[in-house]
Amino acid sequence: MTDAEIAAEALYYWGSAGAPLRLVWQSENVVFETRLQGGVRAALRLHRPGYQGRGGIEAELGWCAALAAAGVPVAAPIRAVDGRFTAGLPGRVVSCVAWVEGEPLGAAEDALSGSAVLAQAGAVGGLIARLHNAIDAGAAPGGRRPAWDAEGLLGEAPRWGRFWEHPDLTPSEANLLLLARRRAFETLAEARDYGPIHADVIRGNVILGPAGLTLIDFDDSGPGWRLYDLASALVQSFGDPLMGAQAVALVAGYRGERALAADQAALLPLFVALRAFASAGWVVSRTAPGDARRRAYAARAVAAGRALLEGRAPWEAR
Repeated sequence: MTDAEIAAEALYYWGSAGAPLRLVWQSENVVFETRLQGGVRAALRLHRPGYQGRGGIEAELGWCAALAAAGVPVAAPIRAVDGRFTAGLPGRVVSCVAWVEGEPLGAAEDALSGSAVLAQAGAVGGLIARLHNAIDAGAAPGGRRPAWDAEGLLGEAPRWGRFWEHPDLTPSEANLLLLARRRAFETLAEARDYGPIHADVIRGNVILGPAGLTLIDFDDSGPGWRLYDLASALVQSFGDPLMGAQAVALVAGYRGERALAADQAALLPLFVALRAFASAGWVVSRTAPGDARRRAYAARAVAAGRALLEGRAPWEAR
């Protein structure tokens, strides 16, 4: 069956067989815009096979429902007619969430002034803090999810792959990443705030709309250090002359909603490196040889690792 055929069949589980479908996203998940019973606008998602099981996806969606009830702006899940958050079709798990009006951050970033970019970074920091506050207040996920702990990020089998074996690395670059991996292991002992996190607060997962910012796509969520969420929001600014100012704005926005001690904020460069390492592993399994992103992600990981070994933030000059 094609994705469109699976989506059309899945509509039956939401009592909306025959509703129109419009493909809006095709990446890790495949997403269609649709209208459910009563004209409810929704995003129907075909989850990537083999990544999260149906139970894990339902736990994730139950968590999103709790976060929405706690006032955190997330895409609220819509239950199927049988009361479950998902439908199970041959080889595919499908879910529906309320449609979020707006565009992903970064869609028009080139047109933004420097001050607008910094204001946006501050707003994202505040959004992440609200998420963490709601979790600590009781809106925590159920079930077990793979962790973004030392083993998940730096162990022999990291969640997104052995980044130091990226095929586009030179031998000297691979050696540098092994040294940086060891340094990161040592420095992680200084991090304290650990708990459920989103784990993928990149610009594509933050929607800017009439209601403000909304956080979507909790596919990668699980236990981890809270600083990893801040680093995920910052890593795409790697190489931007405003990256240092964005880091300051991000932390300031976070502190406007939640405490962050100075010694912990000082670890943000470490977590930016950890995210760069993880992404370098991720891109190998998601792209074909020759894809330009492979070398770009590898080079970013090397630059972040070099900065870590030199004891500086990646936005600071050598």
